[in-house]
Amino acid sequence: QGRLVESGGGVVYSGGSLRLSCVAEDLIFRHRDMSWYRQAPGKQRELVATITSDHKSIYADSVKGRFIISRDNPKNTASLEMNNLKPEDTAVYYCYSIREGYAEYWGQGTQVTVTS
Repeated sequence: QGRLVESGGGVVYSGGSLRLSCVAEDLIFRHRDMSWYRQAPGKQRELVATITSDHKSIYADSVKGRFIISRDNPKNTASLEMNNLKPEDTAVYYCYSIREGYAEYWGQGTQVTVTS
């Protein structure tokens, strides 16, 4: 039974940077698309970025030019580099993994708080 383990959240001032990591355990990582979602208080969970198994990246308009998603297949790790953070980026960030025909997985979530 696989799982996703996130790390790297925290509190940062506006304009600062954070890097989130997601380690996939007991999964064939290289075949999976990896995404980051976030959910702010009182709001729906939204897609932030996706990196496909063939390394194509997709970003929400709100984070384009500021966030970078990447993956390291030998380390079974997906990362989200977040730069020029804004208070509206404050949310719980979730790692998500999917592969067609197989189970999907969510991480436990990591809190990111941006103060002005």
